Amino acid sequence: MTAIGYTRVSTSHQTTDQQLDALDAAGVERVFTDVMSGARVDRPGLAQLLDYAREGDTVVVVALDRLGRSLSGIIKTIETLANQGVHIRSLREGIDTSTSVGRMLAGVFGALAEYERSLIAERATAAREAAAARGKQTGRPKALTDDQARQLRTLHAGGESVADLCRSFGVSRATAYRVLGDQAA
Repeated sequence: MTAIGYTRVSTSHQTTDQQLDALDAAGVERVFTDVMSGARVDRPGLAQLLDYAREGDTVVVVALDRLGRSLSGIIKTIETLANQGVHIRSLREGIDTSTSVGRMLAGVFGALAEYERSLIAERATAAREAAAARGKQTGRPKALTDDQARQLRTLHAGGESVADLCRSFGVSRATAYRVLGDQAA
C-alpha cells in the first residue's frame, strides 16, 4: 500500500512547489506531475500515475481540482482509480474515497469546483462584452495594422513569396495566409 502523489499546474509560469511540500508532509512516496490544463485528457503524468498505481494504493492530491477541470473529468479519474482498487485522498477538502462519505463528498466538491469555474468564465465573458461595447480592444491584438495588411496583399500580388513576407512583416505563415484570404479588409 503506497501513497502516490499527483500535482498539476496549468502553465509553466506556475510552480508545483506548494503542492510538493504538502504531499511530502502527507508521506507521499512518489509523485507524478503535469504542467498543462486539467481539461486535457492526454496528460502524461496522469497516464503514468494510472499505469503505476496498484490495488490498495492511495493517490494523494492537494485538491480535487488537480485531477481535472470538470466534474465529469474528476469523477472519471476517481472511477478509473476505484476500478483498479486505488483510493483518492484530497488534502484540502479532507476527502478519502476509501469511505462512502468520502466518495459522496468527492462528487459534491467536484461539482462546486466546476460551478466556480463556470462563474469565472461568465464574468470574463461579461467583462469582454462590456469592453467591446465601449469600443475597447478585446482578445489578442491584430498582428498587422490595416495598412500593413494592405501592403502585404499588394506585395504578394506583385510576386513576393509568403516566406519573404513573413520575414519582412515578422508574422507567422498562418497570419500571412489569413490576411491574404481576407480580401475585404
